[in-house]
Amino acid sequence: MRKATILFIQGAGQGAYKEDKKLVLYLQNVLEKSFDICYPKMPNENDPDEELWKAKIDEEIEKIKGKVILVGHSAGGFQLIKYLSEHKTDKDIAGIFFIAIPFFGKDEGWQYDGITLHKDFASKLPPDAPVFFYHSTNDEIVPFTHLAIYATKVPHATIRKIEGRGHQLNNDLSEIVQDINSLNVNS
Repeated sequence: MRKATILFIQGAGQGAYKEDKKLVLYLQNVLEKSFDICYPKMPNENDPDEELWKAKIDEEIEKIKGKVILVGHSAGGFQLIKYLSEHKTDKDIAGIFFIAIPFFGKDEGWQYDGITLHKDFASKLPPDAPVFFYHSTNDEIVPFTHLAIYATKVPHATIRKIEGRGHQLNNDLSEIVQDINSLNVNS
């Protein structure tokens, strides 16, 4: 039987790929025997271009054979949720995991010209894939209040409030590992 693949989409900013590699190493150390893990370097991490990131996400998803678990951190999570809500895929998505992702909206979260989710974005997410959000109470990059926005907008999602582990969750993804294992995708 083919192992499911975890596709991890990094955050943005100078050094984000290197910093998020610590999160990926956590997953590899705990899950490598059960899952293949793919961690592509996203283009222009200092100044992410939505179209370039969308194309890279699409390219990486299309390469995967079998079941896929999608994980996005910070700006990478936002790019992933935007991609999933605007593009159909025939891939077998077993679960979607968002870590410390910002919300960009017209009236809530952060407001930037041209960067927003469609009003009905939650209804466009892959219908059979469980969705999880994780956010630390003391995130120094993305305000913790963004988690509450997603909780309201994506009512079918599992929401995990993480106490005091910052934007990188102290490089401890134990809650995510537990939830990934609960999917039983390799059995």
